[in-house]
Amino acid sequence: MRVAIEGSGSYGRPLALVLLDADLEVVEVPPQMTAKARRSQRSRHKSDPGDALLIARIGAREDDLGRPRPAGVVEDLRRVVFYRRELTVSLNRQANRLHADLALIRPGYQQRIRTRLTRPGTLSRVTRLLSADRGTAADIARRRVRTITGLIKQRKEIDTQIAEMVTEGGFTLTDIYGIGTLGAAEIVAEVGNPGRYPTKATFAMANGTAPLQASSGRITRHRLNRGGNRRLNRTIHIAAVTQIRRPGTEGRLYYERLQARGKSKAEAIRILKRRISDRIWTHLQHLSTPPTAPNLT
Repeated sequence: MRVAIEGSGSYGRPLALVLLDADLEVVEVPPQMTAKARRSQRSRHKSDPGDALLIARIGAREDDLGRPRPAGVVEDLRRVVFYRRELTVSLNRQANRLHADLALIRPGYQQRIRTRLTRPGTLSRVTRLLSADRGTAADIARRRVRTITGLIKQRKEIDTQIAEMVTEGGFTLTDIYGIGTLGAAEIVAEVGNPGRYPTKATFAMANGTAPLQASSGRITRHRLNRGGNRRLNRTIHIAAVTQIRRPGTEGRLYYERLQARGKSKAEAIRILKRRISDRIWTHLQHLSTPPTAPNLT
């Protein structure tokens, strides 16, 4: 028996997990497919019963629908990574507001404090800079310093937890030079179920490392793919640049061979990113059967 669900990663997730535990075949219907099917109806009015019927029809018709993410270490890691992103957003927001406060309280403070306001050492200098000021604006700035300090501490704790989860979960992505524990966690969080990408080519297209055909007439050429998952693409780009900067690495040697063949710097980096994407896909195949979530208590 097949059950089709839209939103198995959000509000429909509890139901999806119950159905998976009952050994039923559960497929995920993307909202875009439901919206497209709705536009083909005589009445385009959106309603729950109407959408349920469309989702059921799509689930019965389509054979290549994805599967909901099962519970386990992958899902736990995904939640922790998303929480870290929230901390980073809050941290940057508070740092920007602290900068605006300091620009009013101490115009030109950047001449004395040149490092980022998200570093503990920088925050200590800000506190000393405002130590003699008892005004309301300075008091608010000091409160922001304490808030930023707390966010930094929380993010450091989360980084430690992520490192433990990546190590104990048996993920091998860190074997690729240039991908650390945070990078590996980002990849796992974004990919979720590697079965969504049956081949290296589909994975490369999904992360934007597969070039797009731009041939015309007898001229065969490709252009940069600016689509795909940009978080995955950024992680792959960081790995490529890290390998290029390190003499003797496999990526650096491959990059040099590409340039010796006449490839430009940009072309060589794009080709190297595709090779790293293929390597990541190979490592992700170990997640076909997700490992048991580690006990971090």
